[in-house]
Amino acid sequence: MTQSVAYSAFRNNLKTWMRKANEDADTILVTNSDPADNVVVMGAADYESLMETLRIYENQQLHDKILRGMRQVAEDGTQVHQLAEE
Repeated sequence: MTQSVAYSAFRNNLKTWMRKANEDADTILVTNSDPADNVVVMGAADYESLMETLRIYENQQLHDKILRGMRQVAEDGTQVHQLAEE
């Protein structure tokens, strides 16, 4: 869920907003009088996850492999294997 907050309110309660972004996995739209200056704030873990998702989508071979695997699972085309012992 994205919440909006004015820049001045964000600045005055920075720690609270940062905690909310991290603990609630919320994105926060920080607005300014000039919409071109608006920014989005999100937790670092959520940002890394988003970037990894983009890397997967940009790598067509990896993306296709994931889709094939998802189709196999949906079609019950998977097998259970025992883990190898070290």
